[in-house]
Amino acid sequence: MHLIGREAWIWIASMTHHLITGGAGFIGANLATSLLKDGHRVLAIDDLSRGRIETIHHLTNNPNFDFRQADCADRDALDAAIGEAEGITDVWHMAANSDIPAGIADPRIDLHQTFMTTFAVLEVMKAREVPNLHFASSSAIYGDFGETMIHEDIGPLLPISNYGAMKLASEAQIRAAVEAFLPRADIFRFPNVIGVPATHGVILDFVHKLRNTPEELQVLGNGTQQKAYLHVDDLVRAMRHIAEIPGRYQLFNIGPTDDGVTVRMIAEMVRDVASPSASIIFGEESRGWVGDVPRFRYSVDRLINTGWEPSLSSQEAVQRAVAEIVAQEMGR
Repeated sequence: MHLIGREAWIWIASMTHHLITGGAGFIGANLATSLLKDGHRVLAIDDLSRGRIETIHHLTNNPNFDFRQADCADRDALDAAIGEAEGITDVWHMAANSDIPAGIADPRIDLHQTFMTTFAVLEVMKAREVPNLHFASSSAIYGDFGETMIHEDIGPLLPISNYGAMKLASEAQIRAAVEAFLPRADIFRFPNVIGVPATHGVILDFVHKLRNTPEELQVLGNGTQQKAYLHVDDLVRAMRHIAEIPGRYQLFNIGPTDDGVTVRMIAEMVRDVASPSASIIFGEESRGWVGDVPRFRYSVDRLINTGWEPSLSSQEAVQRAVAEIVAQEMGR
């Protein structure tokens, strides 16, 4: 890009340097793509235990993008991976365990990948005097409120999975850091986020099952589980919107404005696209696994009142994601 004079200085000033932990993950890769599209510099760090190098392959030729492999829970390894990267103003902390059942089976997974990554990120930010943290939290911090509408000030917070517990502990650690040294932190409480490149989640799970057994789809739970689903494009747009709102400590639910869709509906959508003749076999329990919250209603009024709104409903997001994920996995 050839710019001179005042326009050049304006363009250079707008090129902030962003660090994304978990940068080779599903959300991290989409966030990096969005930031680079707007001319920002991005350093992505990932240990590749959950993320995949293929998710960021399309970014590697961008001169404003750099990827380094490191364990973000290891303070020294994280600091070394950042190395001489200069001018980092914003850390987008996306690194975490994304397999909730695995964390139930072995709590050390979430301790290491979900909480200790946060602890290490804060230590490095303090040492390097990086001012802005944007943190991927989760609706899992709330626990099971049944049919009660969940807003940001509801309590007590009683997570029922190790993942939710470690996300909540991370929020607490970040809040303490804001009091002690951190100039700004944004907390994003996600619902179920879907889209591509898919690395986990119910839609991908169903597609894999139908690829292996095209004649039937086995579903964990009885299909009545109902949750909100947000397409990753809307999520990235919401996070970047929040990052532009002035404030020192901001906490937002992010999601659609509806009450979500059922697992039965998702199973039928996937079946209809991936293997129309398959039968669907449901389980008997209302939960898909230990730690699963079968139903929740999610208020995003606080975010809507800032001027943001989702472009897709839960049903529309699922329909789009099903088509995207089937194409990703089956080449259709």
